[in-house]
Amino acid sequence: MRDTVAYTSRDEFHMATLVHDKPYLRSLSKKAQPAAEPALSQRKRDRPGKQQALLQAALQLFASKGFDATTTREIAAAAGCAEGLIHRYFDGKAGLLGALVNQHVSEALGDSGPQMRPALQFEDEFVSMVDRAVERMWQSREFLKAFIPRAIVDPALSNVMNRAVLSGRNTAVAERLRRYPKYAALPAEDIEVLAQSVAILGLIFGFMRPVVLRQDREVARSAASKFAKVLTRAATSAKTGQPDPELSGE
Repeated sequence: MRDTVAYTSRDEFHMATLVHDKPYLRSLSKKAQPAAEPALSQRKRDRPGKQQALLQAALQLFASKGFDATTTREIAAAAGCAEGLIHRYFDGKAGLLGALVNQHVSEALGDSGPQMRPALQFEDEFVSMVDRAVERMWQSREFLKAFIPRAIVDPALSNVMNRAVLSGRNTAVAERLRRYPKYAALPAEDIEVLAQSVAILGLIFGFMRPVVLRQDREVARSAASKFAKVLTRAATSAKTGQPDPELSGE
């Protein structure tokens, strides 16, 4: 037989009733535990990783199949993400390509070379910059395979790359080379040609020859260095009006 308990007030009776209410106690126990981190925060933490996975998958597929032949479903499957994330993060397939271009531009402009120790001689510095450009183009070969075919039919895309990468890089190259008196004394148009030739030689010998023409990569790299040496000799001999001994065979 249960003992009868006398309560002195309604509030006391109400509190005693709650103490014996097991569902209520369980709810209190749950409230006392630390709140789980909201799912939204978890999604926000995952977003950069998913964006990068989608970009990498798009790059590989655009390079191997082409932009037009690649579907967003294929990109999502390769990245292990939901297809809807492509539209949420990038506004579709075209936005993915634009993001790849922006990523490449940022990396290219951040790798203009001021961190490299300058060579003692102008000729050695120029050859070193060309070799670095060749290596950079080789490392960017998947991007170039995806980008170049699209740029042919999309002038706006090629204009972005031209302004952001070629123009910006030419300026950085020229500024770096101006520290050498032999370069600074050249005519303005020769200075511009030499600065532009760094990127041109990089594209030809770092991408076109080894990737498109299937030339051995080291052979192409060696040829780039030879071209760079010839250019510097020709430019400096033209300034003085005297032929370079190595060019003239003396």
